[in-house]
Amino acid sequence: MIRPCTADDFAAIYEIINDAARAYQGVIPADRWHEPYMSREALRHEIDAGVAFWGYEDAGELLGVMGSQPVRDVTLIRHAYVRTTTRRQGIGGKLLAMLLAQTDRPVLIGTWAAAWWAVRFYEKHGFRQVTPEEKDRLLRAYWAIPDRQIETSVVLADARWDNRESL
Repeated sequence: MIRPCTADDFAAIYEIINDAARAYQGVIPADRWHEPYMSREALRHEIDAGVAFWGYEDAGELLGVMGSQPVRDVTLIRHAYVRTTTRRQGIGGKLLAMLLAQTDRPVLIGTWAAAWWAVRFYEKHGFRQVTPEEKDRLLRAYWAIPDRQIETSVVLADARWDNRESL
C-alpha cells in the first residue's frame, strides 16, 4: 500500500534513506559522501522545506519512500529510496507512478551522474536527461545545493517539461 508518510514515520524514513544510500559509497565523488548520508537534521530541513514523503508499506513496514516538492512551476521528485532488502520488486516504480499521477506540473528529478542505476530507472519510466547547460540552470533555479553537487549531478525531465509552453 502507498500512503503519505507522517511524523511518526520519521525514523523509518531516515533508516531507509541511509540504508539505500550506501549504494553511493565509492561511486559518487568521495567529497560528497558522508556518514550518515543524510543526517536527521538534514532530513528535518527537507521536510520543513516542503518535501512530502510517500511510503510503500507492506505488513506494517515501510519498504520504500519517495518525496515530492512543489517548487514554483514544477514538481521535484526528491529522495527516492527503497530498502536494500526489497529492491527490484517494483516498489520505486509504484511510488513514482503515484507521485506522477498526483501532479499536472512538469516533473524534474536530480540525481548523481555516477548513479547509473538511478538514471536508468528514471529513463525506463519516461524521463530524459536534459543538456548539461540546462542541468546547471535547473539545479540552480529549483534546488538549494552546493556548486560541487551541481557539477556531479544530472537532471531528468518528464514529457510535461518538454511540453510546458502548452500548459
